[in-house]
Amino acid sequence: MLQDTPAAPKTGRRKRSTGPLARFWRRIRKPLAESRVVKNALASALAGFIRFVRWTNPVAEGSADQDAMYSRHKTAIYALWHGQHVMGPVFNPSWHKLIVMVSKSADAEINALVAEKLGLETVRGSGGREGGRSQEKGGARALIALKKALDQGTSVCMIADIPHGTPRQAGLGVITLARISGRPIVGLAIATSRRKVLESTWDKTTINLPFGRSAFTASEPIFVPADASEADMERFRVELTTALNRATDEAYRLVDRKP
Repeated sequence: MLQDTPAAPKTGRRKRSTGPLARFWRRIRKPLAESRVVKNALASALAGFIRFVRWTNPVAEGSADQDAMYSRHKTAIYALWHGQHVMGPVFNPSWHKLIVMVSKSADAEINALVAEKLGLETVRGSGGREGGRSQEKGGARALIALKKALDQGTSVCMIADIPHGTPRQAGLGVITLARISGRPIVGLAIATSRRKVLESTWDKTTINLPFGRSAFTASEPIFVPADASEADMERFRVELTTALNRATDEAYRLVDRKP
């Protein structure tokens, strides 16, 4: 794994640059950040980089067969962890239609654009807060849209843990969708041997890098009955957490072992 370069010791508050270029940049950076043209250009560049990483990272022996796995679970709820999901779209076979839930926050708009450029459909919303309370950011509407897709035979993908909550602890949103749709949850994990971990981020976001090995793993399906009680829902939440962590550990074991 690439390591972070140690930061230079702080020697006091950095003096704000007041030159003409600095003033010009401060004037234009907000309009650039809000520009649809700029966002599309950035999303296209990121999508191209992700495809390149996939192309330069052959799949390690012992990985799951993507085509076989998606064929076996034709209509399912696929779940990944925050910060470990970047390569998900390029491990989805072109024949397999998949709709992915992306956070409704402004910061996640680039993520949605990248997913769409990589061939996925998106629904904006959040899967629920810690403790199971519903998000106000379109979460309920998003779950309804995902259930409709499942009812029509289209698989969906959700991030299992709650944004800025406890990383690698599944929330109840994905469990709720499984209960109301009758479709199984399958935990997915993707890893590459060359990567950069952003240690300062809450979810330890991982940037996958080219010229290494990749691994794709999947859990056994988890079915949540329609009459599941509150206690049952919590039990299935813990079961998904365990299954997804196990799949993630296995993916990293496959790419990090010596050839």
